[in-house]
Amino acid sequence: MATRNLSEHDPSQIPDATGMRFGIVVSDWNGEITNALLEGALKTLKKHGVADDDIVVHHVPGAFELTLGAQWMAEYDDTDGVICLGCVIQGQTPHFTYICQGVTQGITQLNLDYNIPFIFGVLTTLTQQQALERAGGIHGNKGDEAAVTAIRMAALQRRIEK
Repeated sequence: MATRNLSEHDPSQIPDATGMRFGIVVSDWNGEITNALLEGALKTLKKHGVADDDIVVHHVPGAFELTLGAQWMAEYDDTDGVICLGCVIQGQTPHFTYICQGVTQGITQLNLDYNIPFIFGVLTTLTQQQALERAGGIHGNKGDEAAVTAIRMAALQRRIEK
């Protein structure tokens, strides 16, 4: 359970993102939730200075496809970071475990293989209600959190590379 609102951030900790370019790969599975995550991420990126033309959004069928979609963005789009948005809700089979492990390991590997941050904005909840609470509900919006993380990591990379 989230212990704080995912959308609350200390503004002094968020760098100006003007001139940064971000990719967002969003899963169409559980679309009501993932579209809300996307809205949150877009709003937050723009709030912190990212221009509309500097945000590239691509959709993939499900959470498992996020890693390949994110890899393609790194290879074919010039971005400072890629935000991966999805939602996996536990069912009655081990499918949940396999998907979550695969996506987590895949996104981790992308962070190690490419010289840009890949942000894990994937909800892994027990129920749809828990997902809704984290996609604009009482716990805020994980899409906001993912966008802030992308900005902070891209800014860190720029500082280190100087």
